[in-house]
Amino acid sequence: MKAILSFVALLFVSVTLNAQEFKFEKEVIDYGKINVGSEGKRVFEFTNVGDEPIVIKNISSTCGCTVPKKPEKPIMPGEKGEIEVSYDTKRLGGFSKAITIISNAKNQRKVLKIKGFIVKEAAPSKVKSVVTSGK
Repeated sequence: MKAILSFVALLFVSVTLNAQEFKFEKEVIDYGKINVGSEGKRVFEFTNVGDEPIVIKNISSTCGCTVPKKPEKPIMPGEKGEIEVSYDTKRLGGFSKAITIISNAKNQRKVLKIKGFIVKEAAPSKVKSVVTSGK
């Protein structure tokens, strides 16, 4: 029994040491206050800091207004990868959405977030005219 437990512990440690892992530059992208109809595309950048290729199996978002795009090829150790997210900026008001990534990384499920506030386009400021008298 001790031999089996020792083997399982050793196997767990070796899998943990050789696991795939990615590190994101940002896990939350804040759009800030943007005008309605503005560019809604943003990019999450990450690096494979493990020693095995990372394969992103699936990406999903909390609603249809947020469309994530996953890398099609495995990300090799030391390489950088990108996850593109497009948000529908025709919806006024605040938003906060989660993007869930399923991969073969050590932590198989990773959640990224986007947030921001969409406002109507600000009216151009009026230029004050200066009227002078002919004196």
